[in-house]
Amino acid sequence: MVLTNKIGVIVDSFRVGVREGLRKAKEVGAEGVQIYAVRGEMDPAGLSPAARKELKAYIDSLGLEVSALCGDLGGHGFQDRQANPAKIERSKRILDLALELGTNVVTTHIGIVPDDPNDPVYEAMQRACEELSAYATSSKAYFAIETGPEPALHLKQFLDTLGSKGVSVNFDPANMVMVTGDDPVAGVKLLKDYIVHTHVKDGIRLREVDPRIVYGALGFDPMEHEKIAEMASGGAAFREVPLGEGSVPFDEYFAALQEIGYSGYLTIEREVGDQPEADIRKAVEFIRRYRA
Repeated sequence: MVLTNKIGVIVDSFRVGVREGLRKAKEVGAEGVQIYAVRGEMDPAGLSPAARKELKAYIDSLGLEVSALCGDLGGHGFQDRQANPAKIERSKRILDLALELGTNVVTTHIGIVPDDPNDPVYEAMQRACEELSAYATSSKAYFAIETGPEPALHLKQFLDTLGSKGVSVNFDPANMVMVTGDDPVAGVKLLKDYIVHTHVKDGIRLREVDPRIVYGALGFDPMEHEKIAEMASGGAAFREVPLGEGSVPFDEYFAALQEIGYSGYLTIEREVGDQPEADIRKAVEFIRRYRA
């Protein structure tokens, strides 16, 4: 097996700001970057047309591409019908920014899909995703749901109810291993028609955990992304670890991506650890062994 996929890095994983993170991504050998675009200097509401052009030119000058933006707005995802209109509008503006920066993918969490299709929360999520999907499809773009909160089969069944593939999948094998205990290799094959972006990270599941505690749900306090990373570091229920040291079977996982014809980015995410740059550099080297 020889991978041909490009290697990406989440700029925010370096924890040094966007510009410095972009430089470090280039230094460690990445070909593309994913950037959070929900607050601070990357909030679309604060980025003028001139600032967007300048940022795009800077990324180009480093010889990098944008593999995706991250548009995860936190909270309960799209479970809260009253909060959804504002979140949908913000998500659309993030997608507009993504297109200006040269990518057609925005990754996000939508909240945990309820088991019962007749649940009012299921309907609220479905309506929100229908609107997002239609907007993305009109621009030949995607909102990509990150795997982890529910088993792959259940996520596929939800996606199958939507009218288009404008809402698709950002496949994260470690989330599946750590939270639901789902098989990422089988998950790739189940979700093959929807995968438009992937994360590369590794993890270990230490005990069963209610996904609602990790990802939030109506009736549960929403957890900010930083708190989830803190959980992964503390290791009470699961632990994120450097590539190759966890339970993700990368030989089989990468082979499955090849089997389904996935040609997009393998984007490294490192949310914990005291030496993110060193860990990311090792992760780039880890993936490159499959490209030799």
